[in-house]
Amino acid sequence: MKPPVINFSTLQSAVEITATLAFALSGLLAGARKRLDVVGLCVVAGLSAFGGGTLRDVLLDRRPFFWVEHADWLWVLMGLCLAAMLGMRRRHLALTERAIQWPDALGLGLFTANGTLVALDAGMPAIVAVLMGVITAVFGGVLRDIVCNEIPAAFHDHRPYALCSFMGGWVLVAAVAVEAPQWVAISAGAATAVALRGLALWTGWTLPAWRIGTPR
Repeated sequence: MKPPVINFSTLQSAVEITATLAFALSGLLAGARKRLDVVGLCVVAGLSAFGGGTLRDVLLDRRPFFWVEHADWLWVLMGLCLAAMLGMRRRHLALTERAIQWPDALGLGLFTANGTLVALDAGMPAIVAVLMGVITAVFGGVLRDIVCNEIPAAFHDHRPYALCSFMGGWVLVAAVAVEAPQWVAISAGAATAVALRGLALWTGWTLPAWRIGTPR
């Protein structure tokens, strides 16, 4: 019996769907903490899920946008928001910052792999592909935090975020360069970004920040 063949387009779609749902969940939780109504939840979840990929597609001149190509995801997103709103009305949920961080970390890794692969498939150089992966993974969360009237966590909490995506992108590029199976490249890149982000959250690992001295 021949081993099952993993179809790359199917695998990439699975990564996109999982990443989209993970970031949509982080947006829902962030919106719920701000006590937004169902419209606000849909907007914040949509920006989280689709913002980074949309900017990537604009920069790569890629059409149609990935969420237009998979328009059914919009219905899934709206259904998820409505279900979340009804569930939150029925029971009290303690929504801590940590509750948002873990689905966000998962989305970070998966969108890193997805964005980097899309750019490589478009013929972009390695450094550009890695940066497209970072943009795909980070920009949606930035928009989410701005709409929720917060300084984007990617820029101010000092725990590595974009750096985790950057490192994961290079792992994926390296795996592709040595002609590893595509599912291995995707798994390695995504797992690296998720693991680094998880390590930062677990240990409190922070990056150095510019400190301005108090004027005398």
